[in-house]
Amino acid sequence: MSKNRSALAKASAVLATAGFLALGTAGVASAHVTASTPAPAKQGGYSKVTLRVPNERPDAGTVKLELTLPAEHPLASVSTKPVPGWKVEAVKEKLANPVENHGRQVTEAVRTVIWTAEPGNRIEPGQFNEFDLSIGPLPDSTEQLVLPTKQTYDSGEVVDWNAPPPAEGADEPERPAPVLNLVASGGDDHGAAAPSAEEGGHATAAGATDGTARWLGGAGLAVGALGLGLGAGAVLRSRRAGKPTA
Repeated sequence: MSKNRSALAKASAVLATAGFLALGTAGVASAHVTASTPAPAKQGGYSKVTLRVPNERPDAGTVKLELTLPAEHPLASVSTKPVPGWKVEAVKEKLANPVENHGRQVTEAVRTVIWTAEPGNRIEPGQFNEFDLSIGPLPDSTEQLVLPTKQTYDSGEVVDWNAPPPAEGADEPERPAPVLNLVASGGDDHGAAAPSAEEGGHATAAGATDGTARWLGGAGLAVGALGLGLGAGAVLRSRRAGKPTA
């Protein structure tokens, strides 16, 4: 009987460890500020972009978010969606080289978008919030828009998500900037992307896939499955050992 209990205890420990590893891996994969779109963002078109902002600190809340749009690819149209409990400001700058938008010359464009929590509001520890933009026309001279974002906590800490995408095969930086991937246009794509009520996954969707997050999530599941197999094997061995011999 004592052997059976010992084997069951070991199996439970294996299962618990696997579960903690899986959950810990998922936490790493969901820690970044990231960008997603409800459909592939097409060069030359317009798209809704969602910034998903998780709160990483156990003892502080997020109270401000500042997004910087690329100066080398000015966007003639930038509009924001209201977020309850937050005020938003779109700050424009003069363009060194004006751009054309629907036959109209644009001499200034939004460079930063700032969301600030109103008194009594914040992203609490263990929670996240989403901030939506509609932008365009998207440039046709690049396949990516890097969107550096500063996250401010009510403790005064500022986390700057500004590292550019790593080269293929290189490790992901500690604080990667959100990235919007662009695909080639297949025709007249100048209509605004249809809004989506909710995009699945941690800020990873068609048009802005966080490959590292998916890999880490898959690794967590694999570890969990391995733990389940080891635990089940231990239980079976304990039962066989406890059977009386004929």
